[in-house]
Amino acid sequence: MLNGKSVLITGGTGSFGKKFVETILRDYPNVKRIVIYSRDELKQYELKLKYPEKQYRQLRYFIGDIRDGERLKRACEGVDVIIHAAAIKQVDTAEYNPDECIKTNVHGAQNVISAAIYNNVKHVVALSTDKACAPINLYGATKLCSDKLFVAANNMVGSRDLKFSVVRYGNVMGSRGSVIPFFMKLRDSGVEELPITDMNMTRFNISLEAGVALVMFAIGHHLGGEIFIPKIPSYRIVDVAKAIAPNMNLKEVGIRPGEKLHEEMITVTDALNTIDFDEYYAILPSVSYRYTEEDYIKHHNAKKVEPNFSYTSDNNADWETVESMREKIKKYCDPNFEVR
Repeated sequence: MLNGKSVLITGGTGSFGKKFVETILRDYPNVKRIVIYSRDELKQYELKLKYPEKQYRQLRYFIGDIRDGERLKRACEGVDVIIHAAAIKQVDTAEYNPDECIKTNVHGAQNVISAAIYNNVKHVVALSTDKACAPINLYGATKLCSDKLFVAANNMVGSRDLKFSVVRYGNVMGSRGSVIPFFMKLRDSGVEELPITDMNMTRFNISLEAGVALVMFAIGHHLGGEIFIPKIPSYRIVDVAKAIAPNMNLKEVGIRPGEKLHEEMITVTDALNTIDFDEYYAILPSVSYRYTEEDYIKHHNAKKVEPNFSYTSDNNADWETVESMREKIKKYCDPNFEVR
């Protein structure tokens, strides 16, 4: 699928970008070019140490911000596939710096779209978040705007063979700022109790590997305009704490501003435009001048969900246990993980 192709990853030095690069190099040895587009020269330097330039000649490193439309257009010359992973993601950071978040997450998304159209790119897949579903904070609102921009872009490509789609998933296991490394750090620091925002809180569980697989699926199967959502298990925050430190006390500290008790991926209203197939759901565009709902259903061999359907972390049929969380922490986060 990617052999002989040129791929650009915005935010390419982040957790997802690094795993995506690793996957391409492993599974597509004949990829033509991988462009790492990011504004952090230190992280690019660290990536170069991992992948020496003499050995990995297909890797290219572009210092640039997605806010800079002209720089992005230049970086996208000759590119076949764009993976858009760059964003301001911290909820509290976005609330305190709203204009900066909008510049990156909304205006930056439009710059990616413009660069793709200008350079006749073939495929664009943008990473979204559960927080874009019925958003209650600015970060989620900007990502919803971004999703809408990418979906609508399919109506603006003219005669170009160019497809835009979105992938949406929740918190990634072991990613920076997520609950698993946070609890492990507290446990190892010698504290006597772990803070729990709410004893009833639930979240979806996905690994970086599964996130990459979802993006790969989108590249290979999208018609354009879909928001792809994986079918993944849920977990209870208290079960994560018990998996990491079963003998520690838990202290409820209250939900932070802009935080939800349960993650949402598909609302009842979204269900009107949602299809179900294989290991995924897809929210279809409400306005499409390229394909009908029947086209999407036939292409994906899918079926429509029930009108009252919703997909949230508390109404999921698939749940992690304390033991399964321990196994996944060891597999995806820390191979040396031990319960203590």
